[in-house]
Amino acid sequence: MPSSKKITTRYLRDMKQRGEKICALTAYDYTFARLADDLDVELILVGDSLGMTVLGYDTTIPVTLEQSLHHTAAVARGVERGMVIGDMPFLTCHVSPERALMNAGRYLQEAGADGVKIEGGERMAPVVERLTRAGIPVLGHIGILPQSVLARGGYYVQGRTKEESEALEADTKALEDAGAFALVLEGIPVERSRELTESISIPTIGIGAGPHCDGQVQVIHDILGLFEKFVPKHARQYAQLAKETRNAINAYRNDVKTCVFPAEENSFK
Repeated sequence: MPSSKKITTRYLRDMKQRGEKICALTAYDYTFARLADDLDVELILVGDSLGMTVLGYDTTIPVTLEQSLHHTAAVARGVERGMVIGDMPFLTCHVSPERALMNAGRYLQEAGADGVKIEGGERMAPVVERLTRAGIPVLGHIGILPQSVLARGGYYVQGRTKEESEALEADTKALEDAGAFALVLEGIPVERSRELTESISIPTIGIGAGPHCDGQVQVIHDILGLFEKFVPKHARQYAQLAKETRNAINAYRNDVKTCVFPAEENSFK
């Protein structure tokens, strides 16, 4: 039976210590957030992936702070138990720690989030530390960094070379020391992510990082088969709702065209 206890950073750390896996999902609106919360999803991330899945951009980079806050607020209104995390968009936390603090504070004060996610490892540790000292929970993110896709020239698995592995180790330690409550490991080889998970006391949440992480996160549109532009290797489709949606819309259109809808039961007297 799902617990009624509100999820906190301490709760997630206790889950790691118990060896209990953390289930996380992205969501971008009230309806999906409420469904996920009803089913005991511990962490609901309002990812900047909304740029591609909801707003139709080619990457996450065009997503603005105002767009992210708007969707985070919608998600927060649908969640009672899960931990809602707003994903800080490109350049909203890179200018200075103080600017990052002001932007991150808006997620808690205006959008009702329980914390924020920040991409980047060791170089972002001063920002993470500034936010956590101010009382803002921070979810770190290392490995593949979608906001750096232009600089890196694409999406590439991280940690296959000695240099990359050493950089991931440094990133992991720096973010833990800076006060991050958990880390997203994205696009990291299985054994590398296992080693990183075992090396720190805070939970790791994998996406394309294998089964040894303390939890997993997926984009809800991917697992429901709603996003058809491409299916990431790390995703598994548990439904094909795009096909079902097309069938429903087509049936509705045909009923309208043939005067089958609205029927008597759909009309007022």
